[in-house]
Amino acid sequence: MIAPGFANVEVQLWIWLIAMIRPGAAFIAAPIFGAPSVPLQLRLILSLALGMAALNSVTIQLPPEGVASFAGVMLVAGEVLAGLAMGFAVQIGYAAALVAGEAIGNTMGLNFAAMVDPSSGQATQAVGQFLSILATFLLLAMDGHLMLVSFIVQSYEAMPPGGAMLSNDAVWHLVEFGGALLGAGLTIALPVGFALVLVQMVMGMLSRTAPALNLFAVGMPVALMAGLILLAIAAPIMGEGISIALRSGLEQAQSISEGR
Repeated sequence: MIAPGFANVEVQLWIWLIAMIRPGAAFIAAPIFGAPSVPLQLRLILSLALGMAALNSVTIQLPPEGVASFAGVMLVAGEVLAGLAMGFAVQIGYAAALVAGEAIGNTMGLNFAAMVDPSSGQATQAVGQFLSILATFLLLAMDGHLMLVSFIVQSYEAMPPGGAMLSNDAVWHLVEFGGALLGAGLTIALPVGFALVLVQMVMGMLSRTAPALNLFAVGMPVALMAGLILLAIAAPIMGEGISIALRSGLEQAQSISEGR
């Protein structure tokens, strides 16, 4: 609450500004919230709302020298690092779907069919775009966006601003979790990718037995048709794999919010 009069208005505004740094940094790195299609004004309003809610459980003490000092810079850096770590943990689990889409698209021969991904603003293959949309729906279905918001608010108790910063173990666990991204993406793509490799092997055997066969005219349509059919068949299994990757990302974000 703002104290009566205008004596402490500036201090209160600085406290609100410090409180909204951690949610703002998390929203920049997290999926859905960090999409270019989300207005910046909306992210600022959400960050301020979460920061004000977090002030009910912790008291922010500004450095005696002010924010424009070494202690103030370290305070802001700690808030930015904590927010980015929680948002990036969820983003790693979300990116496993993109890795799976890239692997399947290259095997199907769709590496030339790229479109702009609205969540990242980068060119993505058609299969990767499909799996990223599926990952977005699954994240919303499991209330992952609300869980991330709750983790951000809870993190103020374990890591109050100006107090304990992100531990070395938490950073190392995040790095190890990022190393598992490639394995998670390939696991999601395994049902379709392995079957497409078998299709490519069969087409290679046909090209050896019938040299007059135009492999590019026959092989590409066969691989494309087989990939679409396999995607339709394996969609539930791939959705389960994407859900596991998203849950792992949320669990990592929760571990960071608890200071572990």
